[in-house]
Amino acid sequence: MTALGAKAGPAATTGASALDPDRVAHARQRLPSADDAVRLTGLLSLMADPIRLRILYALDLTEELCVGDLALALGANEDQVTYALRLLRTAGLVRARKHGRTVYNRLADDFPEPLREHCMRRLIEITRHVADGQA
Repeated sequence: MTALGAKAGPAATTGASALDPDRVAHARQRLPSADDAVRLTGLLSLMADPIRLRILYALDLTEELCVGDLALALGANEDQVTYALRLLRTAGLVRARKHGRTVYNRLADDFPEPLREHCMRRLIEITRHVADGQA
């Protein structure tokens, strides 16, 4: 551990010294922990898959859909949708409700609105502008 209470990084183990120790200390104090970074990248990697992202988007728009209807809406096969839903349910992003023999999927009640707005809606808009050469 260093005087700042953080584990020594590569610079500390290689004997390198900072050009601007105050800025290094400032950055170290405000960086997410390694555990937080792992959880965040795990969540973002779930959304980085086109099928999973489109499922989340479809459920946001329609409230709930069964696997067959999701597959039709996405133009995907039911196996792809079933697998993606399993991952999304395990992550706590999607909930299932059974009605008779049909299982309906919906976004979890606590699905974060900032994740909907910024990761699903805004980033798609940004990628459209980049694709259109409007960056």
